[in-house]
Amino acid sequence: MSTRRTPTERQKRLGAELRKLRVAAEVSTDYAAGLLGMDRTRISNMESGIRVISADRVRKLTSNYACADPAYIEALMAMADAKQRGWWEQYRGTLPQGLLDIAELEWHATRLLTIQTVHLPGLLQTEDYARAVFAAGLPPMSRLEVELRVNHRMERQRVVGEEMSRPYVGYVHEAALRMQFGGRKVSHAQLDHLCVMSEREHITVRVIPVECGAFPGAGHALLYAEGVVPRLDTVQLDSAHGPEFTHAEAQLTKYRAHLDWMDGAALSPGDSRDFVHAIARQL
Repeated sequence: MSTRRTPTERQKRLGAELRKLRVAAEVSTDYAAGLLGMDRTRISNMESGIRVISADRVRKLTSNYACADPAYIEALMAMADAKQRGWWEQYRGTLPQGLLDIAELEWHATRLLTIQTVHLPGLLQTEDYARAVFAAGLPPMSRLEVELRVNHRMERQRVVGEEMSRPYVGYVHEAALRMQFGGRKVSHAQLDHLCVMSEREHITVRVIPVECGAFPGAGHALLYAEGVVPRLDTVQLDSAHGPEFTHAEAQLTKYRAHLDWMDGAALSPGDSRDFVHAIARQL
């Protein structure tokens, strides 16, 4: 099996799941290596995502780790069996790895939920609005760097387009609706686009009015990507150093609670649409 210099988040996640199963089964790396007829260091490399592992070997390991969840095993095998290059690979070497990992995460998710407090959800942005968001970064990016990011973001939107129609829920704080990235004209067009997208059957937009006051995780943008099975859910958080990914059960539980709070506090989809229209009329 070949090795990778820079594994993706998805490849690292597969390795992390295999390690979690091995540790839970109290199986040593030596024993696991013996099952596959290889050196123990290769098991460590598989569990870090550096070494490629086949679907057949995933099945062999999981069966010996006494995993009794067939849907989970099939999902892990599918992660190992991915042979087709994703569209995001065309940006490898020109965009940061983290942006490609986000695109891959969204592509394989079964449902996407986001919380945005400063700008509108990336999958629902217009080109001009996205361009204004990226142009505001520090240190300033070149025009080429900005356009690459805009093109990448527009391609990411395929997951909520007619082709894939991925179920999507976006919780948007009122502050984000009032931020005028690109000026009044761009912001007005963006709010109109948000309303149009929210009318699609698979897309739900819920507004958090400022009158709600404090809320959990205030200020943090969040993407919650549901996996094929709940054990493969992933949370992605924005940071000044790039996207951060977590899938520890305690963290997933915490962010599920954040989303539950949003669901209870946000305006209904219809009232949210009216709220967005009202702000657009003020521009």
